[in-house]
Amino acid sequence: MNPELIAELSAVIQDATQRPFTLSDASPVGGGCVNGAYRIRGQDERQYFVKLNEANKLAMFTAEAVGLEAISATHTIRVPQPVAHGKTNLQSFLVLEYLELKPSGNTRLLSEQLAALHRCESARFGFAQDNFIGTVLQPNDWKDNWAEFWRNYRLEHQLRLAAQNGYDGKLQSLGDKLMESLHILFNGYAPRPSLLHGDLWSGNHAFLTDGTPVIFDAAPYYGDRECDLAMTELFGGYPADFYATYRACYPLDAGYAMRRDLYNLYHILNHANLFGGGYARQAEGVIQRLLGEFA
Repeated sequence: MNPELIAELSAVIQDATQRPFTLSDASPVGGGCVNGAYRIRGQDERQYFVKLNEANKLAMFTAEAVGLEAISATHTIRVPQPVAHGKTNLQSFLVLEYLELKPSGNTRLLSEQLAALHRCESARFGFAQDNFIGTVLQPNDWKDNWAEFWRNYRLEHQLRLAAQNGYDGKLQSLGDKLMESLHILFNGYAPRPSLLHGDLWSGNHAFLTDGTPVIFDAAPYYGDRECDLAMTELFGGYPADFYATYRACYPLDAGYAMRRDLYNLYHILNHANLFGGGYARQAEGVIQRLLGEFA
């Protein structure tokens, strides 16, 4: 860490905690693909977790702090508490409480607490502000109609970005066909606006040493709770008792399997826009399967 950043982190932590703090040690933490991450320690042995990115990414960290605070306020599931965020001339940063985490723990409690989070509802779909899914802007304007929200602020948004990134042609023509028929997938289905994690895959949860679940790297909004469940299945899935416990706490409606593919299409498109590679072709395949439901 450069001296300017060390001084700024020391100052903002001192201001936020109202206790003197001088950063004395910083150790890199691996595992992230978007931000740099460090565990920092003060001369008084207090520890914090710090995310770093370019200075122009401050809005991303501001939104993440707001999202974590929103989830924390529900008192349903543990998240790292935001401490401070800001920037220097070269870098933006987010300071969080440091939690000692491990990969395994009480999976049933995780599903119970996720179901409790999903029972925290709003009158409309959206969120108090836009946030980010990875480094991609996630619009969250308020909408009364879920199908319109999902079309306008999730799929069409990602398809426009994909066109800008060179994925026009087949992906766009298939996307246009899906948008024309999207209402069919929601016929007779009216989800309630539940508070979501928004980016819930296995890399975004862990457990305290006593087994308590912790979720992090959230991109929350009020939407169909099935979106969170769907994403848990996108990259390998969670243990079977996670899904059984969730369904016992908060049963899913008929048609989830088809909507799961629709909801995960958003994340596949986002990965195409972030990382390229085969994700655009994967998105084309998902759209073709969904269109096959109308045949």
